[in-house]
Order: sequence, then structure tokens, then C-alpha cells
Amino acid sequence: MTKSILIASLLFVSMYSSELTPQETLGKSLFFDKNLSKNKTMSCATCHNPDMGFSDHRGNGVSNMASLGDNGKSVGGRNAPTASYANQTPSFHYDKKEKAYVGGQFWDGRASTLEDQAGGPPLNPVEMEMPNENEVMKRVLENPYYVSAFKDIYGKDIFKDPKKAFVALTKSIASFERTTEFSPFDSKYDRYLRDEYDLTPLEDLGKALFFSNNNNSCSTCHVLKGEDKEGETFTNFQYHNIGVPVNHALNKKSGTKSADEGLLANPTVTDVNQKGKFKVPTLRNVAVTGPYMHNGVFKELRTVIEFYDKYNNQERTINPETGKKWADPEVEETIAKEELKAQKLTDRKVDALVAFLKLLTDKKYEHLLK
Repeated sequence: MTKSILIASLLFVSMYSSELTPQETLGKSLFFDKNLSKNKTMSCATCHNPDMGFSDHRGNGVSNMASLGDNGKSVGGRNAPTASYANQTPSFHYDKKEKAYVGGQFWDGRASTLEDQAGGPPLNPVEMEMPNENEVMKRVLENPYYVSAFKDIYGKDIFKDPKKAFVALTKSIASFERTTEFSPFDSKYDRYLRDEYDLTPLEDLGKALFFSNNNNSCSTCHVLKGEDKEGETFTNFQYHNIGVPVNHALNKKSGTKSADEGLLANPTVTDVNQKGKFKVPTLRNVAVTGPYMHNGVFKELRTVIEFYDKYNNQERTINPETGKKWADPEVEETIAKEELKAQKLTDRKVDALVAFLKLLTDKKYEHLLK
């Protein structure tokens, strides 16, 4: 993290600390604490920077496609998703009515809850690299404030069992991640719903296209409540394979040699029909949290729209970022062909959808829009 970003993050902490409960305040401090990583170079905020849409914009030698670990060398195989609005995600489960897996954290839902997710990176060997829960809690005990706060919130004996104390740590971080700082619902779209913002003609066209089942497939997976409903998450939290190609540049850097199995890589999932499926991400703050897809293979939002359109538009054959034909999907057999059916888009309609997606940017990040 650069010095300027660190200072801005500390200002963020100070600005909102008075509005938080003691548990949320503790979680906030833990969220920003690099001392919880092996070499003391990473915190939760390193890959989920609150000044950058809770995403990783460090570059990391891979144009932000994935995150750099605490050792300064390890690079993950997937793009770090924004932590904004992650607090809206239900626990991971199988919906018998929908006949689909729903919810959970990470691209494959392997962490069912925010608490589960918070406990992952500190122990991940390519992220914060701490060897076990006991070593994490030794670092916690170095901080007198933490010792006092843990005992006040979780009881005076909380440190007698390191595993229970580690669970308390994850609860604290998750409580901070559930605050409105992560989900303010104050984008131009939200303000439009409250009659505080007027859409431009292009944004209005984009909105109509986005929510129309007759024109495109956006709403099939990226709408939960419906058009003009407050609190829309812009994801139904289900899992689909949309035929994303291999990111060879990232695989070379991360040392990945096998196909990413997506949902099938979740230890609780054994159905081979889930191979290559990834959680539908929220579109809130999408315009400021690129690159895109689970492997960051696309740099621009417009490319993503054109990628979807290539399934329905025979003229959309070229990836505008490579100047070559769209690459083959990493996993072909489970592509959601039915959900991807739509009317082909003109370039103006692509522009309109991009304009609409920019509307979903939280007010504090609007200065980041291009």
C-alpha cells in the first residue's frame, strides 16, 4: 500500500469510528492492521481498499488482475472481488426451488458467511501467510487495545482458547463489513429512485435495456428485487458459467496450469455440472473496480458488454482489447446458453448499458469514473 493510500485509509477509519459500535470499531482496526500478516505488509484493506471501491488497485505486476501476497511474490489466480455490498450476500446454500447454489463469499462460495471469509486471507499461504490461528492471535495480543476490546466484548477468558479467539476476530471484522460504509446505497441510481437525480437520455436508455427481458440478458442474473426497487443488489447471488476465456497472462504469473473449476472447487460441491460456474457479482461500483471477470481477463467495462453480445450478434467477433477473435471458453460444457440468449446490441446500446452501469457507483467513488 502506498503512503498516500495508507494516510487516506487512516482518515477513513477516524472519520467513521464515532458512529460504530465497540465490536465494529474493533473490526475496523483489525481490517486495516498489517500486523496480522506474516511479514506485516498486508491487511484486509490492502486487497479491499476503501478508497478504491474496496478492490485492489495496486497493479501487482498483473494490471490489477489479481492480488500480490504478503511475501511480495505470490500472485493469486483470481481477481479480488469488491468487498462493497458483500454484506448483502446470503449464506451459501442450495435452493431446491431454483435448483441452484446461491450465496456465499469468494467467487466459488467456499466461505459461507462474512465471518468465514474474514478468517480465510490471514491463513492463506499466498495472501497473508500466517501459519495458524494461534500465531494470528499472538499478533493480536501485542496490541493493548485489542486485548482490552476482546475481553470487553467477548469475555475475560476469550484468549484462553486461540481458536475461539480467532472466531471472535472474524466476527469483529464481519461486523465492520456489515456497516453502511460498505453498502451506502447512495449511487446516482439510488438518488434517481429518490427523485434526487435526473437520468440523461443515454442513461435512461441503458436502464430500459438493462431491465428488459426482451432485449438482453442482464436482468436474468443481475436483478434480485426488480426495476426501480430500492436496495437492489444487482446480483441474484447464483452461479453461472458464461464462457470466460483463460487469462494466460495471469496464469503465467501465478503459476496456474489447470483449468479453474469455479463452483466445483468449493469443498461442499461434488456435482460436476457445477464446473466452471462462478458467483454472479454485484454490479454496484463495477465501473470503478475493474478489471473484470473472475480472472480479470477484460480491462474495460465496454469489452464485457461486447463479450456478452457476441453470443447473439454474429458481427461481434473481435475482442476490442486484443484485436483478435474472442478466445475459447476455459470450460465449455456448462455454459449458460439459455440465460445468455438476447437481442443483439448496436454500439449505441452498448454505450447506453455502460452509462447505466456507471450510475451504480457509490457517491464517494464518483470521482474515480472515467
